[in-house]
Amino acid sequence: MKYRLRIRSFPRMITCCLYCFSAIYAVDAAGKGHAVRGKVEVEEVVTRYAPANNGAGPMWCYGSTVIARQGSDVFLSVIETGKDVPLLCNTRWQLWRRSVKGWKLAQAEKEYRQREPCPMAVFQGGSVFLSVNPSIEPAGTKYGPCKPLVLEFDPANPPVPAKTHTPAWADGTYFTDHSYRGFAADGANGELLLLNINAKTSEQFVSYRDKSGRWHEKGTITFPIRSCYPQVALRDGAAHVMAIGDIVEPVKEWQKLKFEKLKRKWDYVFRRLFYTYTDDIHTTGFCEPIEIDTVEKTAGHIRNLDMHIDQTGAAHLLYTKQPHQYEFIRNKYFPGQEMKTCLEYAIVKDGKVLSRQTLAERPVGPNGFEPSFGRFHIGRAGELYVIAAGVSVEKGQRTYGNFLGRIPAGKDKPKFERIELKHPFGNFFTNTPRGGSKPSDIIDIFGIANDSPNLRYARIRIESGRD
Repeated sequence: MKYRLRIRSFPRMITCCLYCFSAIYAVDAAGKGHAVRGKVEVEEVVTRYAPANNGAGPMWCYGSTVIARQGSDVFLSVIETGKDVPLLCNTRWQLWRRSVKGWKLAQAEKEYRQREPCPMAVFQGGSVFLSVNPSIEPAGTKYGPCKPLVLEFDPANPPVPAKTHTPAWADGTYFTDHSYRGFAADGANGELLLLNINAKTSEQFVSYRDKSGRWHEKGTITFPIRSCYPQVALRDGAAHVMAIGDIVEPVKEWQKLKFEKLKRKWDYVFRRLFYTYTDDIHTTGFCEPIEIDTVEKTAGHIRNLDMHIDQTGAAHLLYTKQPHQYEFIRNKYFPGQEMKTCLEYAIVKDGKVLSRQTLAERPVGPNGFEPSFGRFHIGRAGELYVIAAGVSVEKGQRTYGNFLGRIPAGKDKPKFERIELKHPFGNFFTNTPRGGSKPSDIIDIFGIANDSPNLRYARIRIESGRD
């Protein structure tokens, strides 16, 4: 089977100043709530970022992760921009490690050969991996061929030169500096899954590494329209992919009006959300993708945020949804309709949507917030939490921040409260099981806060306490 996926640059980064609010909510066996608070143990700058101006930034690969935890150590992948290196591949990867002694740069690429950040994956108690996509053309080549590789590092001695692995691909690849790849690990079983887009056909090529270390080509995925920024997950042989449609504005009237108002030629829209999976990556191809949600008819906007696969094989999906992206289009074509932003949560099993829930939305209700970004976090006992960025209204004033709440059993909504951080995050990565990290009551956050161009890290420990 073949299914399609292609991805384009996503230039909008959430870098606004935010005051950070996070907390966690739990439900006990009797169904009564009790507070679970997050204690900030570490909050610090790791490094600084100089804009590469190549269409990608340090948060660009948001479908994957760049941070992972192994025991007491945290590993981080960061891109560094080369001074006076011509576009587009003008950055290089850096591998950082945080031990009890703090952050230390363990190793860096010798030349500036990357356009995009390099996603990370780890095996629990095993190796650390980077998905890299170096250009094979002279510096300054744009949209030129690249060779996707996977680098393997020894976590006990990360400065030692990495082992280089070449993934296996089906015939027909055409990989460039716009890879839009997804990278995931089954950290418990020691397996990897890598996706990379064909720049001409928009097919997403799939490569899988089994627990013996052997790479296998697993065909391609084709979505109904060009789709991008895939969240990829691998668990016990089952593989899952969520991606957002990414095409040029298809409605000419809206395209014309947007150019008049925004004076911008870049005009890609993100309105249709897709999901596909296979129960057994060893033997079975991905199923026909299903459409999870759409705002195509109302000129809206969807951003795919995160995915978690639970022990039953159900996929938990997180995304933001705006029925109308721009007020000027709403005012002309959909007068009287409300401007809304919603944080949506859906559960999918066996290719069918089992449930849907709006976790937060604009306009802001009591104890709520207006969402702009979010991720899942998986607790030590498998609890599912949501970390989100957004705006709360307190005493009539709008306050920016991060929010975190546990998704309770049943149809109840999470209760969101705050955690005190000196510097809030607007866009961030976490230590996710999709990247191989073990479920934990420690939340490792890396991202952009209100003091850009600093790239920040925070460690938050989940603590229980009765209301």
